[in-house]
Amino acid sequence: MKLLRVGPAGAERPALLDQDGTLRDLSALVGDIDGGVLADGAALDRIRAAAGAGVLPALDATGLRVGPPVGRIGKVVCIGLNYHGHAAETGAATPAEPVVFLKAADTVVGPDDTVLVPRRSTKTDWEVELAVVIGRTARYLESAEQAQAHIAGYAVAHDVSEREFQIERGGTWDKGKNCETFNPLGPWLVTADEVPDPQALGLRLWVNGELKQDGSTADQIFPVAEVVHYVSQFMTLHPGDVINTGTPAGVAMGQPEPKPYLRAGDVVELEIDGLGRQRQELKDA
Repeated sequence: MKLLRVGPAGAERPALLDQDGTLRDLSALVGDIDGGVLADGAALDRIRAAAGAGVLPALDATGLRVGPPVGRIGKVVCIGLNYHGHAAETGAATPAEPVVFLKAADTVVGPDDTVLVPRRSTKTDWEVELAVVIGRTARYLESAEQAQAHIAGYAVAHDVSEREFQIERGGTWDKGKNCETFNPLGPWLVTADEVPDPQALGLRLWVNGELKQDGSTADQIFPVAEVVHYVSQFMTLHPGDVINTGTPAGVAMGQPEPKPYLRAGDVVELEIDGLGRQRQELKDA
């Protein structure tokens, strides 16, 4: 299934994109697409049954905003330097273990919402990423195979980063990762049963129409299920939590001088095979 949330920010309602590309209203079945619903097998079965029976009312998508596909996200866990190509382009050694950092849940916005370039920013960068959405509480998982059963689905994420704040201002990476609007998510949450191999997905990103990133999750250093297993050793993952699993080569930081960092007026578009497409116009904060 392709689950999504539509409507004004803070007042989104649950919806489904059916096989014909028609937007369907789920409000009569569930109050939202959130961790509670993702952990409720009966609720998901009701949605599947209603979609199969063709009884869900259609929504007019004209002018309708698409919000993040998951509501009330508890936390966003991010994995840094998780592609061989990206580690190489930044001059970093291949990590022996996953590099883990957090983004605040309030950085998450819709897939086509405006991204704000922070004040005094000179190095705002792009990163297309595969996002994993958790469907079952995960703590101290025993294996990557066990971890797979705790994944509700997948989505496109844009891990926007400010490299000066991240690397040159001291401390951890958090300052360069938690600026407002720095995590567009969606358009859809595609349930795990529709993604047979998360290690065989193409990821692409364009800036002002120019292709910048063109990679595959096959280049990940730590595969998706291994990441979920690893993170569960250090924190409890709850239904509705999101894990951004890293970005392929092609970010601005990895390019020759003068590095083409983002500015107000730029347009970024990104997509992952089968998971949909995003488009953001950048403005000054």
